[in-house]
Amino acid sequence: MSTLSISPAFEFRTEVRRPRATPRSTVRLTQRGRIVFLFAFLAAAFLVMIAFGGLATATLDSGTPDPVRVVEVDEGDTLYGIAGQVAEPGKVREMVHQIQQLNALSGATLEVGQKLAIPQS
Repeated sequence: MSTLSISPAFEFRTEVRRPRATPRSTVRLTQRGRIVFLFAFLAAAFLVMIAFGGLATATLDSGTPDPVRVVEVDEGDTLYGIAGQVAEPGKVREMVHQIQQLNALSGATLEVGQKLAIPQS
């Protein structure tokens, strides 16, 4: 069996608390208002990018070209062999990379008679 007891410490309030009459400071947007706000923000961001995008352009002044010499590939020449002749000791890989960049080579394969631009040291 269960028992129900009422505690005298518990009392019901009969007065009703009314919330304070403070003005609402939050802005509530409908879905349409959110979409309009989003597009307005994106348009403003786009205009800022256009306005300041011109500051990031390259100049028409060219830099100082690296001095190079032209070498013709003979029978049995390799890119590492040519780079080893002109590179400082221990810097052959860096020279191979420079030669590949100067000549727009995708790999280390060379053909007989091919002309290569080699940086002068």
